[in-house]
Amino acid sequence: MPEILTMIASFQAKPGQERRLQDELNAMAEPSLAEPGCAGYRPLVDASRQGAMVIIEQWRGRDALEVHFATPHFRHVAKVLDEILVEPFGATMLTELPGEQAS
Repeated sequence: MPEILTMIASFQAKPGQERRLQDELNAMAEPSLAEPGCAGYRPLVDASRQGAMVIIEQWRGRDALEVHFATPHFRHVAKVLDEILVEPFGATMLTELPGEQAS
């Protein structure tokens, strides 16, 4: 079974672009969840910072994530993000701790 990768992608919209960012991130959910390698995809708003949002994604291995990066919906949103973000989005890649897992 492939390792589950959890990615937290963080975004900061330019002033006036908050709604567009929210709409674009929400539009990514359905096609991303339809990908065979996607185990979870959830856009969220940072309640403490105006225009700040994150997506928590889970992928069945690095290959699945690479396939995601090549999809038309990802390529589309990447172009839009270049226009509406203050700075390039940040991404943190996480894996399970080795050893026994808590339930």
